[in-house]
Amino acid sequence: MVHMPPSSEQQTLLIELPKTIGLCVSPEQFAALAAVNRELKLERTAQGELIVNPPTGWETGEYNCSITGELYLWWRNSGESGKVFDSSTGFILPNGATRSPDASWVSQSRWDGLTPEQKGTFANICPDFVVELRSSSDRIESLQGKMREYIDNGAKLGWLLDPQHRIVEIYRGGLAVEVLENPAELSGEEVLPGFVLNLRRVWG
Repeated sequence: MVHMPPSSEQQTLLIELPKTIGLCVSPEQFAALAAVNRELKLERTAQGELIVNPPTGWETGEYNCSITGELYLWWRNSGESGKVFDSSTGFILPNGATRSPDASWVSQSRWDGLTPEQKGTFANICPDFVVELRSSSDRIESLQGKMREYIDNGAKLGWLLDPQHRIVEIYRGGLAVEVLENPAELSGEEVLPGFVLNLRRVWG
């Protein structure tokens, strides 16, 4: 009797990649991976490298919920048009990267300027406003690189929040990064008129 090896449909092999080896995927492959791995927060760099982010811990999840909730309340009560997105939303930036800010907002005029094709699963746009929240496992240099990428691709205002050290970095197009130590609140400036984030309420 001849024993045939299992086919690829019958057998699943798990491979662990060292951090020094990147796994590159095409935009189409990334979309397929994201569709079947909804429990993971997947991102793709401009060079095509796949980034896998595991689910957040409860503290980071609570911070995210507070920030997105405050942003949503501002949008609902201010009468401002536009769209608010949470951390599960991916955007294809002009440089080809697919990124998922922890919270974001896109103005109505820019959203309306997209074609139906550009409003696909991942909208082809960089948000006007982005927030990245550092968890205990995040390297600050990696998040700072993402913030610069957002600004380089069209974001007008970005906040990088580090709850562990109570530090906020504010990114604006064409300006140096502003670093605030233990601020009580943050202003949405002219990008989000009237939006003020009370950090004492977020951080507790």
